[in-house]
Amino acid sequence: MTTPDLNHIAVFVRVVETGSFTQAASALGLPKSSVSRSVARLEGELGVRLLQRTTRSVHLTDAGHAYYDQVARALSGLEEAQAAVSDMQATPRGPVRVTTAVDIGVSVVAALVARFVRKHPDIHVEMLLTGRLVNLVEEGVDLAVRAGKLDDSSLVARRVGTLEARLLAAPGYLRRRGTPRTVAELANHDCVLFRGRRGQSTWELTGPQGAQTVDVTGPVSADDFAFVRQVLLAGGGIGLVPWTTVAQDIDRGRLVRVLPEHAAPGGALHVVYPSSRYVPQRVALLRDFLVEGLLERASTCDARDHGRGAKPRTAVTG
Repeated sequence: MTTPDLNHIAVFVRVVETGSFTQAASALGLPKSSVSRSVARLEGELGVRLLQRTTRSVHLTDAGHAYYDQVARALSGLEEAQAAVSDMQATPRGPVRVTTAVDIGVSVVAALVARFVRKHPDIHVEMLLTGRLVNLVEEGVDLAVRAGKLDDSSLVARRVGTLEARLLAAPGYLRRRGTPRTVAELANHDCVLFRGRRGQSTWELTGPQGAQTVDVTGPVSADDFAFVRQVLLAGGGIGLVPWTTVAQDIDRGRLVRVLPEHAAPGGALHVVYPSSRYVPQRVALLRDFLVEGLLERASTCDARDHGRGAKPRTAVTG
């Protein structure tokens, strides 16, 4: 048996992927007759029928199924190898699509992206900020920064921190109402509630004395942390919010920690991306930059807490 022509194999794979000779011809920029001849010659070289053709459809034979499974993977590997070599020889350029929740994107990722594009001006970062769970493969998204449990086992995840919620308030509010010294004193303050019902909520906090709960009340509740943040900045009370929501506000002194040795446990924060043997250089550069930046941000927040007398936490590693 002669060695099949690689070009004929590539045409056969495209016919299977598109489901017809006409669509394969359009995708390859070839006449339909050329596509049909390539597949016929491949079948002749192999000595076996790969496709069953009718006037309206094309179906794989049993031999075609077995052959396609092998050659499709091989072609994919060749394409990835070619792309990898091209990446090594060229300046990283092109688009990278990233998705995350609005609060994480605005308060943490935006600053990192700004630093990244100054370093790599030929890479264009396209952000998709949304509360829905984006299917990375189906929607052509390269990276995601996600909080909480990861249910999709087909994704690769790099852990970059935990989303502990911390007690915060504006300096003006604390000057007006005083600073609580114990968890129990939170019950006497205006609290800005996340999804609190009828102005009431129960906060579960961990600290030097272990776990404690307190029933709090407040005139404002919301189902969005970005709104809670704005109310806190306006002096509306004390809030329990993830550090990612208010990282820059803490840095600039617009919000300060209340009972800094206490926090509410939260889920993990990850940078995730589709599983693939090859990741384009521009995507890998941004992925590693985000991982490093988010780890640094989490460590900075922990160090600040420690410096204010908070209970030290175990360092997070990727």
